[in-house]
Amino acid sequence: LRFITCGSVDDGKSTLIGRLLYDCRSIFDDQLAQIEKEIKDKKNQDQSYDFALLVDGLSAEREQGITIDVAYRFFTTEKRKFIVADTPGHEQFTRNMVTGASTSELAIILVDARKGILTQTRRHSFICHLLGIKNIVLAVNKMDMVEYKKSVFDKIVSDFKSISNDIGILNFTPIPICALNGDNIVHNSKNTPWFINETPIHFLENVDLTKKSSQLKNFRMPVQWVNHPKMDFRGFSGRVVSGKIRPGDKINIQPSGKSTLVDRIITFDGDLESAEEGQSITLTLKDEIECSRGQIITSFDEPLKVADQFEVTLIWLSEDLHIPGRPYYLKIGTQTLTGTVTKLKYQININTMEHLAAKTLGLNAIGVANLTTDRPIPFSSYKENRNLGGFILIDKMTNKTAG
Repeated sequence: LRFITCGSVDDGKSTLIGRLLYDCRSIFDDQLAQIEKEIKDKKNQDQSYDFALLVDGLSAEREQGITIDVAYRFFTTEKRKFIVADTPGHEQFTRNMVTGASTSELAIILVDARKGILTQTRRHSFICHLLGIKNIVLAVNKMDMVEYKKSVFDKIVSDFKSISNDIGILNFTPIPICALNGDNIVHNSKNTPWFINETPIHFLENVDLTKKSSQLKNFRMPVQWVNHPKMDFRGFSGRVVSGKIRPGDKINIQPSGKSTLVDRIITFDGDLESAEEGQSITLTLKDEIECSRGQIITSFDEPLKVADQFEVTLIWLSEDLHIPGRPYYLKIGTQTLTGTVTKLKYQININTMEHLAAKTLGLNAIGVANLTTDRPIPFSSYKENRNLGGFILIDKMTNKTAG
């Protein structure tokens, strides 16, 4: 399970991850010794562990007490393995949060019980929904600061339900916690006798991540590499992003539209009788037809749509303003081409969800625009498939990700 923690500044995201690592016994003795040393150096009054130090690795993060870069940590319980991305809460580092969310299957949105829902809470919630994260946990942290009052928790849950309706989040799981003290992290806390539902770790272990049966979804595999090691062998390597394939199945090469049959499904460990979503494979074909990196192998009966103009939702990540009509490198799946944002339709106000008239997008702004590409490409909507509907824009001058 890949998940992220997000929310506003000082809501306790890094502390929560540190606590999870500590309670799941995923911390080495030398890490604990380093934390104890830093506590003594800072002359911490209560001598309690600063769990955020387990995640915040940059010296600037430790000095300022904030998260700047995305930190990935790994831990395991008896039921599941986890990759967690600790993302920054500061508005100026929203682009780092987007990076962490783009590959996550679940989000823990933290809220400080004293402060309630803030602008950055709304922004991160909207981005999680926009990036297709269906499983959301609302963790109301620092309950010890409000004397574990149920009324405070209920008010925050009610406020979040209101904004989630505006955003389009269908459901979420609210949990009251104190990350520093460990209340309701692994076991239910005696300080909240009114809360008897599952804790974050229990939710993470048991959340259902099963997707629709691969047999019911159409086969899609972007070609990453043409495997041609010798004269009499030519295969097409890639990762299956949707559906299932067997030798003998009829397939399409897109966007060319050429069709043939699958001969073999090859892996390092030998040939397979079938392959499905998530597997990396090499396909050999019955006929010698042209196929190269960036093209997509699809099921014959249900090919992808092909177009060179799209309506897109952009999250702008560059400090340089977006300029309509300026060409950018567009990287989608395994192909890179030129894309131009021809017209900005509107910008989205994160607080009110209003559509605002705008000519350009600044750092962290979100808008809906028209995009044209220099050649037709096969695609799917982002809602249907992240791999075929998600893309990045790269500045041609600086090679920095722009949006």
